[in-house]
Formats: sequence, structure tokens, C-alpha cells
Amino acid sequence: MRSLMNVAWTVILVLTLAACSTSSPDVIQRGDAQRLSKVEDGVLLSVRPVVVEGSQSGVGAAVGGVTGAVVGATRGGSSAESNAIGLIVGVAGAVAGNAIERMATREEANELLIQLRSGERRAVVQAKGGEVLMPGDAVIVITTGGKVRVTRAPR
Repeated sequence: MRSLMNVAWTVILVLTLAACSTSSPDVIQRGDAQRLSKVEDGVLLSVRPVVVEGSQSGVGAAVGGVTGAVVGATRGGSSAESNAIGLIVGVAGAVAGNAIERMATREEANELLIQLRSGERRAVVQAKGGEVLMPGDAVIVITTGGKVRVTRAPR
């Protein structure tokens, strides 16, 4: 029962940390607020659904490994047996934690191909937001501190 609780807390922690990260165009990071941004007008040429691979920061592996090692070490009879079980379960926990982190931080996104008024073409990948963009839409490309987001142009 205790080991089940430890595993549950590990999963909750990894999912909570993963939820803190987003690349949604509807979410502006605090450091980007009240900063001047470059805005360019364009027309959306195409929208292609893509998947942004999840992150592997090592947090999931670390949490899973430590939790697995602690849970595994409490299962053996002798000290050597406990250590061996702790090592094996710790490695398995690290692998599972890494996989959970990677899947929890994976995002559905769109690759947007834009024709700017200057004649240049730009491709931007951004997470799906609340706004549905369609080819032919007039859009604006907003660049703030090296980060780009695309939204429908105001009328």
C-alpha cells in the first residue's frame, strides 16, 4: 500500500511539473508582458498539424529513479538483497519517469506557412490555441524576444 502511494505521488509530481510548460499562443509568459514586439502582416498559406515532442529535462527520470529505489529497497529481506532490489526498481522507475515526462509534455501543434507583405515566407510551429486559423486568413506575426506567435489580423 505504501509503495502504491509513493508511485502515485511520483506520477502526480511529474504531471504537475509538465503542466507548468506550454507553448500555446494564448499564454504569454510574464517576462514578455509590457515588452515591445515586432508585428508583421501576412497571409496564411497553409496549416499542417504536427506534434511537438515532449521534453526530457531529467526531472521525471530523477523522481522515478529515487522513488523506485526507495520503494525497492524496502522490499528485500537482507541488506544486500534490499540494495539489489532497490537498484533494479530505481532504474525501472527512472525509465518510467522519463517516459511519463515525455508523454505529459507532448503537444498537438500546427505548422503555419505565411506569406509576408514583404514577399518573404515564414514557417512557424505553435501549439494549437483557441483561435482556428485557415489558409487564406490575414494574420499577424508577433515577435517578442526571439519568440514568435501568429494570430488572425484585426479587421
